[in-house]
Amino acid sequence: MNFDLETAIEAVAAIAAEHAVAVDRDAAFPTHTVNAAREHGLLGLTSSAAVGGRGGTMRDAGRVIERVARECSSSAMVLTMHYAGTAVLEAYGSEAVRKEVAAGHHLSTLAFSEAGSRSHFWAPTSTAAARGDAVQLDAKKSWITSAGHATAYVWSSRPMAGSEASTLWLVPRDSKGLQVAGAFDGLGLRGNDSAAVTATGVAIPAANRLGDDGAGFGIMMQTVLPTFSMLIAAGSLGMAEALAQKTATHAAGTTYAHMANDNALRDLPTIRAYVARMRVKVDMAKALWQETFTALETGRADAALRVLETKAAAADTAGEVADTAMRVCGGMAFRKEVGVERVFRDARAAMVMAPTSDQLYDFIGKAVTGLPLF
Repeated sequence: MNFDLETAIEAVAAIAAEHAVAVDRDAAFPTHTVNAAREHGLLGLTSSAAVGGRGGTMRDAGRVIERVARECSSSAMVLTMHYAGTAVLEAYGSEAVRKEVAAGHHLSTLAFSEAGSRSHFWAPTSTAAARGDAVQLDAKKSWITSAGHATAYVWSSRPMAGSEASTLWLVPRDSKGLQVAGAFDGLGLRGNDSAAVTATGVAIPAANRLGDDGAGFGIMMQTVLPTFSMLIAAGSLGMAEALAQKTATHAAGTTYAHMANDNALRDLPTIRAYVARMRVKVDMAKALWQETFTALETGRADAALRVLETKAAAADTAGEVADTAMRVCGGMAFRKEVGVERVFRDARAAMVMAPTSDQLYDFIGKAVTGLPLF
């Protein structure tokens, strides 16, 4: 059967839209969307064709996330973490695992954030120690998306030997000694199943190491950071697009019955200016996002800097557009049925996801003034 990416994206987005309100209201994992992504071949989108995947690009994954985020930000978050984990597994995982991902039987996620290092995800404090043919992991992970639903985690620890920053592992979710803290009940992205996970004497095969011992920092910077940043940006831009569209629709359709000709909000120059600024900001951030994909695909020297700029710009754009949407839609924006309030809450998340926007501006400032990032 022929695979058409746009058809698959729209089918999954339709399912995400159907369940978005319930996902947010009940803080429910977006199982229907994930199942639809599996059914339509999107869980294996970025897996190599050699293992049965679609052989899609990071840009393709970005198209998925941006479109799904317009409907359900929690679904977009879950898929973002899956594609970020898949990027590591494609490069360093076993053929068997890669085939499982390609077939849609493996939902991946990242397990980097820790109570000890907080948003400094590149500096884990958790440990890994050799125990015969196995490795023992001990950790307090603070946030893992899809914590109770992922098949396995791409997990960071301090190296077993040497002084390098980290080592990565594939850790099955059902490993003995893993404890998920409980259901997520937060302000936004309420269905992303983000939870703390504690590992106490968790034993995994030594063969589950992803890359060399001590090579985790390099993998994080070269593989994970670009993928995660570009797809988190995609989610922010999808939310910003949804807000721009919802606000324009509200401005066009809300009238003042007591005024002559039933004037609508859009007839006020101030309102039109707000809506126009929203549109311009979203389009500017999307242009940077697409240009950064090109920089990555062509190996341009400025690609790494562009990645940092893109995540920061997309997160801030989503936040600013969300603020404007609440202002334009006024009291109606506080009502669930308008659809702005949910996206307003969800849009705050990217600014505090590591690397946070404040960290990114520091990194960008260092880069453009000739300082080392670390």
